[in-house]
Amino acid sequence: MKRAVFLGAVAASLLAVAPMTWAWLSSEGHRIDTNDPRWTLEVPPAPVALVLGAGVNGDWPSAMLRDRLEIGLALYRAGKVRALLLSGTNHVKDYDEPTVMRDYLLARGVPAEALVLDYAGLDTWDSCVRARRIFGASQVTVVTQTFHLARAVTLCREAGLTTFGVGDDSRRKYALTTYTYAAREFLATGKGFLDAVVLRSDPEFLGPYETSLDTALAKRS
Repeated sequence: MKRAVFLGAVAASLLAVAPMTWAWLSSEGHRIDTNDPRWTLEVPPAPVALVLGAGVNGDWPSAMLRDRLEIGLALYRAGKVRALLLSGTNHVKDYDEPTVMRDYLLARGVPAEALVLDYAGLDTWDSCVRARRIFGASQVTVVTQTFHLARAVTLCREAGLTTFGVGDDSRRKYALTTYTYAAREFLATGKGFLDAVVLRSDPEFLGPYETSLDTALAKRS
């Protein structure tokens, strides 16, 4: 009996770790974090940065979202991307991640025509699939925090996007929050594996093709 319990515990541990291993190995060589002082030089050019939402407080981005937006801004200013696809949610009244993200970047000099908003990026898989199927992206630089980066890169690649990722190492600034979210990555990556590999799930919201990214890239070519 004890042996069966032990073997069951080992099997459960392996199942929990397997999706994380999948994400890390699948994204190896396709990601960097901003601890590298030369990170902007190491990032390959791409038409668009896919900046993933991370919570807002009224009309202001959360600290982690602000850091993601600053990375997107740095990529744009360095000429590494020509447009930014801001993917988040406004699933409840008075909560609108993409609009807050847009306003933050507008205030820092990014022209409106370079900003494209996706209001139905309810999770990472949805954001990646919608970038490909709704907005017509084929190559992106995905922007998030380092603890989320392997999953984000892997899911976007599974969605059919040529993807490189840049992550902010939030441990230096928000250690407790970072470790809390990092622990949640085990469950989130397991769900991502199911969505991307096992079920090939559609996003919660699809809808018709949108030409806004095509227009933004045409104007910035």
